[in-house]
Amino acid sequence: MTDRPPIVVLLGGPSAEHDVSIVSGTAIADALADAGHDVAQVVIDLDGAWWWLPAGHRRDGRPQSVYDDPALLGASGPTTVGAAIDRLAAADPAPVVFIALHGPFGEDGTVQALLEAAGVAYTGSGVAASAIGMDKTLFKRLCRGIGLPVVDWREIPADRWAADSAAVRAELDAFAASAEDRRLMVKPARLGSSVGMTLVHDPSELDGALAEAFRHDTLALAETYLPGARDLEVAVIGSGAKLELYGPGEIVSGHEFYDYAAKYTAGLSETSTRAEVTDAQRATLKKIARDAFRVIGGDGFSRVDFLLVGERIVLSEINTIPGFTPISLFPTMPAEGGYSFTDVCIRIVDIAIERHAARAGRRLSPADLPR
Repeated sequence: MTDRPPIVVLLGGPSAEHDVSIVSGTAIADALADAGHDVAQVVIDLDGAWWWLPAGHRRDGRPQSVYDDPALLGASGPTTVGAAIDRLAAADPAPVVFIALHGPFGEDGTVQALLEAAGVAYTGSGVAASAIGMDKTLFKRLCRGIGLPVVDWREIPADRWAADSAAVRAELDAFAASAEDRRLMVKPARLGSSVGMTLVHDPSELDGALAEAFRHDTLALAETYLPGARDLEVAVIGSGAKLELYGPGEIVSGHEFYDYAAKYTAGLSETSTRAEVTDAQRATLKKIARDAFRVIGGDGFSRVDFLLVGERIVLSEINTIPGFTPISLFPTMPAEGGYSFTDVCIRIVDIAIERHAARAGRRLSPADLPR
């Protein structure tokens, strides 16, 4: 497609979600290449170094672990982040960067800010929306502030836990006692893929749960556990007033809760792209998803997660770069609108091109300055 800009897919990243990103990124790259696009792939390793994979690279079912040493795959590098951004900015023709990174650095606004500063077009939400979407505490505060129903929670900074763990235990014990179910879901505030999450059944498990959360972040949160809740997801694609919403899909976890293994072990959990809910519930889920996407300033695409307890709908979180793995619901739910996996990837790139063109047209000149 000579009339289309080349696409550079970023995958991996210095995050605990590195391996999931490898699966997502290579699937996206294959789909776009099969559709005739000029696609390059860049692996960011756990140390933050960037590696350009050989032209035409395909994963071909190899385990994610082979990407631990990109040089063995024939990749060129390592390149520092600064040099990598300079290379992207200097490329002619100018590329569109498809960010297929999950977790910190790739999903929290960091790489978005780097690309924004260099004037490079990229997919998905911008800096602010990415940062808010990644931080579950900020997202919850914002959503509660506009009246959206969220799971109740408490925030635990690592330094407070280290300074006065007894006070934190007492606070969380009172918090658990105030709910119908005393179990707590403890997780890192700024991570995804259920990494570092623990379902705390009784107070004796709290210290271990917080230690696990603090392995990944300096801020943890403890949420009220909602027994018997159904896990539902809504896909959002679009920008501004032009949003398309699909779903809800549903996950039936093969474990007590939808943990990392339940998410990414083939056959362990069951998914459906169309959950059995009433028309009224479907409309409400989509409305809340739209509100959540707009309140953070989302752009391009997102997945919005819900818990359904009886007739009660509760907003769980938003994922501004959802998974594109073979068992991910986000890229498959839009099938009800006629989208294939490849169509979803192309639509996301198109939105990025449109947004970048609009921004480029708003550059300032000296005449624009108030003098």
